[in-house]
Amino acid sequence: MNSIDYRRVIELSHERCRKLNIRKEQVFSSRILNETELQKRLAKKRNMILTAAPYMEQLINFVKGHNFFALLTDEEGCILNAIGDEEILSEAFVLKMIPGAFMNEESVGTNAMALVIKTGEPVQLSGKDHFIKAYHRWTCSGAPIKDSRGNLIGVLNLTGYTEHVHPHTLGMVIAASNAIEEMIKVKEFNRLQDINNRHIRTIFNSIPVAIITSDINGKIKIHNKKAAEIFGSKDNQLKAKDMGEVIEEWDRIKEDICQGRNISREINIMVFRTRFSCRLIANSIYNPIDDSVEIVYVFEEVAKARKEKKKSEYQAYYTFDRIIGKDENFLKTVEYAKKISDSKSTILIMGESGTGKEVFAQAIHNYSKRSDGPFLALNCGAIPNQLIESELFGYEDGAYTGAKKGGNVGKFELAAGGTIMLDEIGEMPLDMQTKLLRVLQEGIITRIGSSKPIPVDVRVIASTNKDLKKEVKLGRFRKDLFYRLNVLPLFLPQLCQRKGDIPLLVDYFMRSIAKSLGKNEIEIPEDFMNIMMNYNWPGNVRELENLVELIIYTETIPYDYFDHGKYNDEVLHDGSDLGLDMNLSSMERVHLMKVLKKYNGNITRSAEALGIRRNTLYSKIKKYKINI
Repeated sequence: MNSIDYRRVIELSHERCRKLNIRKEQVFSSRILNETELQKRLAKKRNMILTAAPYMEQLINFVKGHNFFALLTDEEGCILNAIGDEEILSEAFVLKMIPGAFMNEESVGTNAMALVIKTGEPVQLSGKDHFIKAYHRWTCSGAPIKDSRGNLIGVLNLTGYTEHVHPHTLGMVIAASNAIEEMIKVKEFNRLQDINNRHIRTIFNSIPVAIITSDINGKIKIHNKKAAEIFGSKDNQLKAKDMGEVIEEWDRIKEDICQGRNISREINIMVFRTRFSCRLIANSIYNPIDDSVEIVYVFEEVAKARKEKKKSEYQAYYTFDRIIGKDENFLKTVEYAKKISDSKSTILIMGESGTGKEVFAQAIHNYSKRSDGPFLALNCGAIPNQLIESELFGYEDGAYTGAKKGGNVGKFELAAGGTIMLDEIGEMPLDMQTKLLRVLQEGIITRIGSSKPIPVDVRVIASTNKDLKKEVKLGRFRKDLFYRLNVLPLFLPQLCQRKGDIPLLVDYFMRSIAKSLGKNEIEIPEDFMNIMMNYNWPGNVRELENLVELIIYTETIPYDYFDHGKYNDEVLHDGSDLGLDMNLSSMERVHLMKVLKKYNGNITRSAEALGIRRNTLYSKIKKYKINI
C-alpha cells in the first residue's frame, strides 16, 4: 500500500468511526468476551496460537527493554495472546487490551489491527492516526496471517511508544507473520503426510505375518511390528542388524536370491540362543533409481513364538547407559539419579540450558519400576497461559464450542502409570501453580468443563534453569509448590565443569549425527580439540552438539567459532552480534556471509560453492536478513 493509499485508508476509517458513533474519549473495547466464550475461541484457534507463540517471543526478545508488546488476534480482531515488556503491557491491560477483547474497527475504532482486517494488508499507525485518544501515545505495526488459500486467519501486531518505533518495525512484524504463515502451511502439510504415513504403517503393521526387508548383503532396512514381536527383544525392538543374525541358513538363501530364485520354504530362526521354525517367502526387488537390489522376507510362524506386552506409544528413549561422561563428579550425579529413580517423591532437576535435563528425566523413568508406563514431557514456557490448563488436565466434551468431540485427554491422564516431566517449571503462571500443587498433594485432576475428580497415578519430574528460591523471594513462584517439588533435587553440572568429557561427547555426536545425516565423519585436529577443551561452552552440551553438526554439514573446521572479535570485525559488517551462545542457525548465517563475500555477492557462484539452488540461497539470504 503506497503512502497516498495509506492516508486515504485512515481517513475513510475515521469517517466510519464517526458514523458508528465511536467517541474519541472511549477507553475500552466495546466487545470483550467472558471466560467461557474466550475458552471456546482459544480452543478453536489453538493451532495458530501455538504456532505463533515462539515467533512472538522472538519478536519481543529482539526489542526487549524498549517497551513493546505483541498481540495476536483472530480474523475478527479478538485478542488471543499478549506478551511484552511489563511496563507497557501493564498499561495495555489497564485499557483492557487483554485476551478476549476485540480490536476491530466497530469495537475500538481505527488501529493497525482493524485496518489489517479491513484491507488484508500490513499497516503502521502512529499517534493521532488512531481514532481514540487513549492510543495516541503508541505506534502500532500490524500484519495479516493468512492460510494456504489466502484467507485471513489472524493478525500479528507490535505496539510501542511512538518515540521508540522505527519504520523498520513494520518490516519485522511482516517477517514474523510470513514465518508464521509458512509454519502453518508446513504443519498442515506434515499433518496430511502423517495421516498418509499412519495409514500405510497401519496396513503394514496390521498384517499378521512378519515382514523384513534388507539389501542384497542382508543388512536390515525396515520391518513391521510382527517381525519385532517374533525376532525382537523384551521391548519389542528388532536388535538384529543383519539377516545372518536371524536366519540360520542365510548364506544359502542369499545364494538362491542371487541366482534369481524365489524362496518359499520352512527355515530355522535364531533368536537369543533359541531356535524355532518359520515358513519363509523371499523375493528380490530391483530398484532402478540407485541400481540396487532389495530383498523382501515374509515369515509365518510354524510354532508359537514368544509374546510381549505392548509398550506405551509415549516412550522415553534415553537410558543411563546412553549418557556420555567419565568425569568423577558427573558419574556421582548419574549414580545419585539412579538411586532416586524408583522413589515416589517428586524430582526437581536443576541446570543451565543445554545440560541434558530431559535426557536425565527419561533415563530416570527408564530405570524405574514405571519404565513400562508412558513418559510425557511438557515445556511450561512454550505454551501460552490460556492453553496450559487444557494441555495439562484436558477438557470435557461440550466444554465449549469447537471443543473436540469426546473431549480431550490432558497430559496427566495420558501419563497415568508413568512419568510426566514439567520442563521450565519456573515459567508456569501463578494460578496454574496453585492447581498443580493440588494435584501433587491429592493425586486428582479435574478437566475443564467438569466437576468430576479423576485420580491419576503419575510421578512428576520438574526441571528448571532458574533459581527457584530467588523466584520465590520475588513472588513469582509459590513457596509451598517449591518445597513440594524440591523433595529430591538433582543438580546437573555445566559442560565447563566436566571438560574431560568433551572428547567423548565429540566422538559420540560425530558418529551419531554423521550416521543420521548420511554424511562422512570429520576428523578433529588436535589443536582444534585443545581450543574446544579451553572454551567455556555457555550453551553446554547442546552448543557442543550444534558445533559438531555444523562441522559435519560444512565439512570444515570453524576455527573462527571461538574468535568472536574476528567475527564482529571481519565478517559481520552489518553490525550483527551473534553473542557467545551461537546456535546452528547463527553459524549457518556466518558461513553464508563468508561464501557471499568470497564471490563478491555473486548468487550463482555462491550457490554452486554451497551445493544448493539459487532459490534456496535467496530464501536463506532473506531468512537471515543478509545484506549483499
